[in-house]
Amino acid sequence: MSSIRVVVSGTGKMGREILGAVCREPDIEPVGVLEKFSAEEFASLPDGTGLVPLDREPQTLFARCGPDVVIDFTNAEWAPSVARAALEAGARLVIGTTGLSDDFVRELEATCKSKNLGAVLAPNFAIGAVLLMHLSKVAARYFDYAEVIELHHEQKVDAPSGTALMTAREMVAAHGRPFEQNVPQKETLPGTRGGSLDGVSVHSVRLPGLVAHQEVIFGGQGQTLSIRHDSTGRESFIPGILLATREVMNRSELVRGLDKLIGL
Repeated sequence: MSSIRVVVSGTGKMGREILGAVCREPDIEPVGVLEKFSAEEFASLPDGTGLVPLDREPQTLFARCGPDVVIDFTNAEWAPSVARAALEAGARLVIGTTGLSDDFVRELEATCKSKNLGAVLAPNFAIGAVLLMHLSKVAARYFDYAEVIELHHEQKVDAPSGTALMTAREMVAAHGRPFEQNVPQKETLPGTRGGSLDGVSVHSVRLPGLVAHQEVIFGGQGQTLSIRHDSTGRESFIPGILLATREVMNRSELVRGLDKLIGL
């Protein structure tokens, strides 16, 4: 069986982590790097085995490299252009970029269907985070009060995180109605209770020293239930990304969420 040819979009901390992981897999071959802000023609592979083409223009790079899969963990402004060019070139997608508009996601779904190409779009590729979301949906059936606290590094551009939003939405769907929510009679500091999604208060923390963390707290009569996941390093996302990269080759549609790929 031939290797899966992969282009990694982005050369930031996550992009470098992904490129290094791809280099270590015998059935996956890194064939190019996409970087909007680089004028270089080649990128060095982290394992020291050589160079791969680097370009700032998606169409040019994809025509040059012929990737099977494009992995994008960049930002919501850049990712749609990458995705459109990848699908036009016949490549499948693994997208971990958050903050994408609903309109673009609908467009992505329609394009995947029309071109018979797979894509995996997930707010979080850490297996533990996916399990947290699943367990939170289970618990949501039994409690009327719930809050979500998500904590990330200080350079994260969106708040709340995509994981927190998906968690809250799926909790509400499992609960079958909006949650009950405390609304203070007096709020001496505006915004202290966080954002609200159908009764679920969502709080965002941004501090150096953090990577990606989330806690869901349910409250009931005489009891609370806390479910927490911590990513202490970006390598926590790699097993899920590699799983999605392999699985997307067998898909011909958009898959939303890693849970669909691990049987949840």
